[in-house]
Amino acid sequence: MVITLLWLYISRNFAKIVGLESPEPLANLYTRSYFRATWVTTALDAGFWTAMKIRTKWLRDLASMVFTFYYLIAAEQADEKVRKVRGLLTVDHLRVSWHKSTTPYLSFLTRALRPKLTRYPPRAIRIPRPANSSYQEPVSGWLYFDGPLSTLKSHTKVVLDVPGGGFVAMNPRHHEDKLLGWAAKLELPVLSLDYKKAPEYPYPYALNECYDVYHTLIASRGRCIGLSGAMMPRIIMTGDSAGGNIATGTILMILQTASNDAQRYPDQVTLPPPEGLILIYPSLDMNIGNWMSDEQMALIQDRRTRKRNRNVLRRKSEDYYKLTPDTPHPSDDEDKTLSPTVPPQDGSIMTTNDRSLPPLKPPTDAELDLVSPATIADQSTTVASFKPKVLKTRLAMSSMISYFNDRILTPEMMRAMIILYVGPHARPDFSTDYLLSPLLAPELLLAKFPKTCFLTGERDPLVDDTVIFAGRLRQAKHNLFVQRKELGLLKCKDTFNENDHVEVTLIPGISHGFLQFVSVFPEGWNHIFRVARWIDELFAEQEGRANTSEAMHEVMVSSSQQTSSTYADGELRR
Repeated sequence: MVITLLWLYISRNFAKIVGLESPEPLANLYTRSYFRATWVTTALDAGFWTAMKIRTKWLRDLASMVFTFYYLIAAEQADEKVRKVRGLLTVDHLRVSWHKSTTPYLSFLTRALRPKLTRYPPRAIRIPRPANSSYQEPVSGWLYFDGPLSTLKSHTKVVLDVPGGGFVAMNPRHHEDKLLGWAAKLELPVLSLDYKKAPEYPYPYALNECYDVYHTLIASRGRCIGLSGAMMPRIIMTGDSAGGNIATGTILMILQTASNDAQRYPDQVTLPPPEGLILIYPSLDMNIGNWMSDEQMALIQDRRTRKRNRNVLRRKSEDYYKLTPDTPHPSDDEDKTLSPTVPPQDGSIMTTNDRSLPPLKPPTDAELDLVSPATIADQSTTVASFKPKVLKTRLAMSSMISYFNDRILTPEMMRAMIILYVGPHARPDFSTDYLLSPLLAPELLLAKFPKTCFLTGERDPLVDDTVIFAGRLRQAKHNLFVQRKELGLLKCKDTFNENDHVEVTLIPGISHGFLQFVSVFPEGWNHIFRVARWIDELFAEQEGRANTSEAMHEVMVSSSQQTSSTYADGELRR
């Protein structure tokens, strides 16, 4: 058996073994571990799509695994199968691909590879709609809590998760790695919503479901999920991929409601925003465009975030540079020291490989102080006389087009998901509907956003959504800070700290959905626990701010009472 399998592998991969195979371009795009994981997921997709037309369920499940094993060996055939299917995608293809983790055999393997995290299994739960909702049907969800339900009454913190799935598939049970990890690390209740999916329930049904759940959580003071109701629950929202879109849209609806005096709870309390928001490779823009606008590029190139975004910027310049290798690499908008990137194989160290010019080291501050303007002018003249003329271009492709051949998320899939989510009858304005495309949200609402943390792969086709939305949040918060300072509401010595409002982590060498297949991408556990630390830190930061505000309020009240007492004593003496 072993000899037969070995012979089959060698016969299928002879060219690769002897080094005659043409290079795989995507292998150099990702880290080695991530590319290996996508090789497995591609074989799984090909195997499950091949068997999907078998009607008998037990036979279909078994055949899916058999075909997957074949495609693991015949990797080229797996790529070809997936390419053909993605060219003619249907909602059934998407659901077969994304629901495969709950099939019997794959579910057994996933549980076997997952570390033991919690003692208690997740519980199904139904959240009633608020009294003023247009809908009556309760919203389904799953409660992940590592403890008996009776102990929920002692908790006041809740994590509200909106899982992704392209708006058309997947429920919390397909995201159990991250949900079980958070429940174990945080020891808090994690409520993950099983919202209704398109095309059966198109936009904005899922968005209204999530908003209604948040409304009910606040109105019932958490009693709807088993909390005591003695005090208002403290909530942090999370969302990945399409769930990030819905979570962000929910907060925009909350902020809209809070600014509208006509929409109030029965007890006349406005709907407060959550204490924090965590977005994991979110999809925030339904306008799939080819080119970046000047405004979008300005947000990415902001000097405060240029170092973090340098690999994103470098990739955009490479889109042209790879087509014309004889053209000087830097453009007039880019750092002259940037060079094409070879993604790290271990996910930690970034290296550069400039094929046109040797890498230049930026001058130190001491060196810059010694250089006079005249010297700079002389050097510029000398360099211009010897170096070829730099290409003057402002064209920059969007990440969706730059990573057109991504192994996880392709434009065909995005196109299908958007069409299915919007539905056949709606005609939204894609240029203004910010509940559909939160990237378009007005600055007035963005300035009121809670602190937001982003986690995205640098090679993700949706990475532009992360860096642009983070830039818009940072810009809105900074403008509000300047306005408050000009009005005298802040001290002159106060400075703007963007980390108080936005945190962005871009992971080199990986693309979309890396929390979905941690069984074959073990590094994903590090990112799951990183998000758990963020949640802990967000709760701690908000608690610190609340304690500071309460102390200041007590000081002001005490000072006011002392002033009133002094005034009364003076009146008595008179």
